[in-house]
Amino acid sequence: MSARNAIEETAAYWLVRQGDGLSGEEQAQLDAWLNAAAEHKTAFWRLEYSWEKAGRLSALRGPDTLVEAMAETAPSASLRRGQPRWAVGLAATLALAVLTSTALLWPRPAHYATDTGERRLVALSDGSRVELNTETRLRASMSPDSREAWLDEGEAYFDVAHDASRPFTVHMGDRTVRVLGTRFSVRRDGDKVQVLVAEGRVRLSGPKSGPAAKPVLLVRGDVATGMGASVLQSRTSDQRVDDQLAWRRGLLVFDQITLSDAAAEFNRYNQTQLKVLDHQTAAIRIGGSFEATNVEAFVRLLQSAYGLEIDHDDGIVKISE
Repeated sequence: MSARNAIEETAAYWLVRQGDGLSGEEQAQLDAWLNAAAEHKTAFWRLEYSWEKAGRLSALRGPDTLVEAMAETAPSASLRRGQPRWAVGLAATLALAVLTSTALLWPRPAHYATDTGERRLVALSDGSRVELNTETRLRASMSPDSREAWLDEGEAYFDVAHDASRPFTVHMGDRTVRVLGTRFSVRRDGDKVQVLVAEGRVRLSGPKSGPAAKPVLLVRGDVATGMGASVLQSRTSDQRVDDQLAWRRGLLVFDQITLSDAAAEFNRYNQTQLKVLDHQTAAIRIGGSFEATNVEAFVRLLQSAYGLEIDHDDGIVKISE
């Protein structure tokens, strides 16, 4: 029997005994076992949760099933000593039934996604809300003892409900953001990750090896950009925070960035793609507020304000002087 199965079996046994009422000595034994390892508590709570969700496993309620439970093959020797055979058999059956049903009852990660130019608001079961930006892939799992999300690609804004007993963790490859309750955005482009804190504080952890191994604490107005084993932390103003989160209002706000970078941002939101043909044009500085999905309006402004040449070619807009 594997160590994991032994833990699950022991947890199931104590769950059955607890249902019948524990003596003071038995309660002390249970407490000692639970406190011996975090895995013990996790297994016990998980089985208890699954049992409750299954209505205490109705499959075990009938007398025929109890007879079958009593006839089950006895589990590990550590449980056999001094325990009634029917209780050991029932514990073994309960462990098997709960382990089988857990795959159906225990919360699996929910998948959320947006297409090009789409935004989506997701309400999680813990009361948190997540806004997904264009071309984003997110998974989330809420359980009685943990709250986790995985940002596989794209950008998301998290408004996390406060819960001191269950920190909220966002995984982005080998980096994680851990919070109790706050508002922040995360953007992931391959190996590059950017975290912007709008309210509260978060803890950003990087790869376990390298200069970014030590967690970085970020507070309101902090921006952290991680790539590879490195992370760069900086401060910004409330206005810049609002500008960077303007996508939540369907806008792109540029503060004198290059046309090349502006085109790359527009390309995230539109099927029509912008292509800057020469370095001199790419270096032009752009400022202002623009509708993220109205690429044609942006192109017209480039043409009228800078006198640039615009050439439409099968879904690609070529820009040059």
